[in-house]
Amino acid sequence: MIGAPDTQSIEKIDWSVKGMDCAGCAAKIRGAVAPVVGVQDVAVSVMGESMTVALASNPAAIAEIENRVTRLGYKITRRLPHAGHHHVDEGCCAHHDHGKGEAVVPPQPANDSAGLPVISAKDRSRWFETPKGRLVVLTGVLLGAAWGAKLAGFEAVTGWAFIVACIIGVVPVARRAFAALSMGQPFTIEMLMTIAATGALAIGAAEEAALVVFLFAIGEVLEGVAADRARASIRALGDLVPQTAYLVEESTTREIRAALLVPGQIVLVRPGDRIPADGDIIEGTSEIDESPITGESVPKSKTVSDPAFAGSINRDAALKIRVTRKAEDNTISRIIRLVEDAQDSKAPTERFIDRFSRVYMPIIVGLAVLVAVVPPLAMGAEWATWIYRALALL
Repeated sequence: MIGAPDTQSIEKIDWSVKGMDCAGCAAKIRGAVAPVVGVQDVAVSVMGESMTVALASNPAAIAEIENRVTRLGYKITRRLPHAGHHHVDEGCCAHHDHGKGEAVVPPQPANDSAGLPVISAKDRSRWFETPKGRLVVLTGVLLGAAWGAKLAGFEAVTGWAFIVACIIGVVPVARRAFAALSMGQPFTIEMLMTIAATGALAIGAAEEAALVVFLFAIGEVLEGVAADRARASIRALGDLVPQTAYLVEESTTREIRAALLVPGQIVLVRPGDRIPADGDIIEGTSEIDESPITGESVPKSKTVSDPAFAGSINRDAALKIRVTRKAEDNTISRIIRLVEDAQDSKAPTERFIDRFSRVYMPIIVGLAVLVAVVPPLAMGAEWATWIYRALALL
């Protein structure tokens, strides 16, 4: 942290960060955001695709944080608190009736009833529709064309095809590498790939360079696919909670977003419906299927004063339930947070590897430089041979 201009007024600001797929992504984002003036603490969740920053008073800090994260190659959008929930600040207010202070049920709410941001259809891209996926397809096609030309004996075309495939594959990697370098993070995997590919091109090993860049791109895509599947499993828990609830007000009942329910309100749960919030039964008796929450397959008979959990299923009769917890604090939400914390937490071995890599990577880069320059300078060895060996070591 470079400075803390006003420690008296610290606020926590949330962002949605798209494009993270490993712990290394979170480390790069933390390293880029932490030096911004006014930043007191940075928490990044890969599984939650979110970042929370404790920020002292500094009007320019928010724009600087977003600029830094964007330059690293991630898509960042601020989440603004509103009406008891958080949403992304892109048109969400269009769904609110500000005159009455309540919300109309929108077709796609910004947050679901478990407090998770709703992912729109355009964000559910298949791997080959993402920028990294398209890069893999393009470089793969160019590599295939180059090898086809090589087998056909068109050597002149082959060399240029490998060079083009390498350059197309390494440019986005290099852009992220130099962005991290400008923020004080020189030893990233992107920088090592950039050095290796550039060096290989310089000594005429375009085929090896293109293949290594292609394999690196495949690795990034596979990381993204694995992370998306893990997030989908977590989000399936959130889908257990219904998006709407029937709010009881005196003698009337109206449908509202379940995410807007607050403790003290009363909801009507019809037979066959899922319970929209944690609460206590105040009217009715029914069998409740709690298997989505507890795993218990046998429904429980519950009546007045018994607790009811969000996501469980009302089987027999209508119930009136007084809400006791907000959407972001219901049973499903707490389970989701526990899963996300477990995913994002590091084992002792992983923490040791992180500390070790901070020393190991600079040492290897230094050794690679020595391998490249010492034999040619000290013993008159051939430069191309020893640069090749240095790149192999790197």
